[in-house]
Amino acid sequence: MLTHMRFIVMLLTILLLAGCSEEPQNRVQPKREEPVNIEMKTIVAIGDSLTAGFGVDPSESYPALLEKKLQAHNYPYTVVNAGVSGETSSGTLARIDWILTRKPELVIVGTGANDGLRGISVNLLEENLREIVTQLKENNVAVLLAGMKMVYNLGPEYVSQFNAVYPRIAQEMEVELMPFFLEDVATRTNLNLEDGIHPNSEGYRIIVENIYPYVVEVLDSVKQ
Repeated sequence: MLTHMRFIVMLLTILLLAGCSEEPQNRVQPKREEPVNIEMKTIVAIGDSLTAGFGVDPSESYPALLEKKLQAHNYPYTVVNAGVSGETSSGTLARIDWILTRKPELVIVGTGANDGLRGISVNLLEENLREIVTQLKENNVAVLLAGMKMVYNLGPEYVSQFNAVYPRIAQEMEVELMPFFLEDVATRTNLNLEDGIHPNSEGYRIIVENIYPYVVEVLDSVKQ
């Protein structure tokens, strides 16, 4: 009898241990989180040396700094630096077909400063800018026009005509306008290179702070 009881106790112990060691078959396994693939969209910044970042490291140009700021605020965009030093509005217009191959959602148009510095006809500048904006809009690309202002040693009549071009185009063609690309930077020696024309790294940081709200406004309107 004692032997029989010991056998029963041993059998129950084995069954109990076996039950503790097995995983319940219906136990819910934790779900593995799938990696989120965020589709990066494209902004293209076109223009001259002010866009290209003449005299500073490429990482300190305004397109590079703008991209960094956008992504830090959860805007999934890469900003292509399509600036060419010395380029006039005619050169920018000639590159629009290439710009469109990048399939941008937004193009920041920052050309015309070299037209002014060379005294090129204001009428030609306006024709080129209008054609640039027209081609972009026809391809469903949003436009931010970065306005330029000219130095007064070119004569008051030329300067007045030049400075009126960007606001007129923005209003008539219904595109966003940053009134003056070099706002808070132009003529400030501590924010420009020794030539007094091109921003230094600190100057570009200020430009990005100034242009950022305009860029965001356009991007948010595109989403709607």
